[in-house]
Order: sequence, then C-alpha cells, then structure tokens
Amino acid sequence: MSEASAAGDRIVLSGMRFEGRHGATAEEREWPQLIELDVELWLDLSLAGRSDELAATVDYGPVIELCRDIVERRSFRLLEAIAEAAAAAILGATAAEAVVVRVRKPAVPIDADLDFAGVEIRRH
Repeated sequence: MSEASAAGDRIVLSGMRFEGRHGATAEEREWPQLIELDVELWLDLSLAGRSDELAATVDYGPVIELCRDIVERRSFRLLEAIAEAAAAAILGATAAEAVVVRVRKPAVPIDADLDFAGVEIRRH
C-alpha cells in the first residue's frame, strides 16, 4: 500500500441504494428488497489532487454501476456474499489498493426493533 493511501487517501461512496432478490430463504428472494452499500476505495490521490485530471483517480461512476449490477442482476443468500462480490469486482476493475464494503439490509425478517442488518469487509 502506498504511503498516501496508508495515511488515509480514499474515495467514499456512501448510501448507494439498489433493489435485489437477496435473503437466506427462498421466500426472502421472491421479491426485490432494498440493499444499501457504502464503498471506500483506498489509493494514493495526491496526483489527482495536484493535476485535477480524472485519469489520475478512479472514476466512481463505473464503480456505482458495478455495485448496481451485483445487487440488481445477481441473487445472494448472504450479505457477506454481496460484499465479497462487490469488493472483488471493484479491486479487479480499478487502481484501488484496498476497498472497504459495507452492505446493509434495512428490512430483515426478524421480529426485532433495529435499523438494519449489515456487514463490513476490507479487502486488498
């Protein structure tokens, strides 16, 4: 990891919302459900900051589309699997040295008062 990214350079995409057929049971996967994602791409942003050139950073439009495709076009039983798929796709398609992916499911089929169920992973 470069000195700049180790020190905290990152691109943050917060609050992406997509609908997809995900859940531990077949019943959960029958209907699309809201899935929320946050992504942090860790990389050296100093050249982009100095040059003001998009080519010197990660264009986050395609990253958002990768996440959309994973949530809307695939079906997973576990939030962990959504996070792994997103992390692998982002690392494979960008210059990010590391990625943090948070996945939240606001509506869970459990009788409990909670805002969401979620996972967070970091991959290099």
